[in-house]
Amino acid sequence: MDLRDKRIDYDRFHLTEEEAGNDPFELFKRWYTEASKEEIEANIMVVSTSVNNQPDSRIVLLKEVFEQEFVFYTNYTSHKGEQIALNPNVSLLFFWQNHQRQVRVTGTAQKVSAKQSDEYFASRPYESQIGAIASQQSSELTTRGELEALVNELLEKHRNIPVKRPDHWGGYRVAPSHFEFWQGRPSRLHDRICFTKKGDHWNRGRLHP
Repeated sequence: MDLRDKRIDYDRFHLTEEEAGNDPFELFKRWYTEASKEEIEANIMVVSTSVNNQPDSRIVLLKEVFEQEFVFYTNYTSHKGEQIALNPNVSLLFFWQNHQRQVRVTGTAQKVSAKQSDEYFASRPYESQIGAIASQQSSELTTRGELEALVNELLEKHRNIPVKRPDHWGGYRVAPSHFEFWQGRPSRLHDRICFTKKGDHWNRGRLHP
C-alpha cells in the first residue's frame, strides 16, 4: 500500500485564542454541538489506557459531560476496566472529520455511583440490557452461536420483568487535567490550543503544529 500521495488540505476553519476563550468545557461543548450537525455519531471517542507501559485504545461512546467530567459506560471486567483499576490515568480522543477538528483530553477515571449507573442502564434498549448481561466482555468466546444462544435464553427469561443492571457493568467519569484542541489548517500549519489545569484554574497556551 502506497499512501504517500493520499492527502487533503484542511481549510474550513481556524482557531484563535479569542475563539478558544478561557474555559475548555465551553469550547468542547461548542465544537461538539457543531460536529453533531454533520457527524453521524459525534460522541464517538477513543479511550486509551495503559498498564506496564503498554498503551491500549478502543472506540467508546461518550454519554454525558457532567460536572466537568466525561462519562462513559462499559463492562468493569473488560480489558479497559481491569486496566483502569490498575492505572486510572486515561486519555480521550475525539475526531470530527467534517470540521477537520480533534480534541485530546487526559485525566483520571473512576467509577460513577451505582445510582447513576442504574439510571443510565434503565434508559438503554431492552436488547442492549440483555447484551450487557450476556457478554463477558474481552474474555475468549468459542463460537458466535454460543453467545447468541445465551442472549436468546436471557431474552425469554426477562421478557416480562425489568432487567437489573449487573454488578460488573457501569460507568466511569473522567476528570480532565489537560485539553488540546486541534484545528486543521492549510499546509499542515494547524492551530493547537491547549488548556492545563492548575488548581481550579485553566492555563491556556498555543503549540507549534
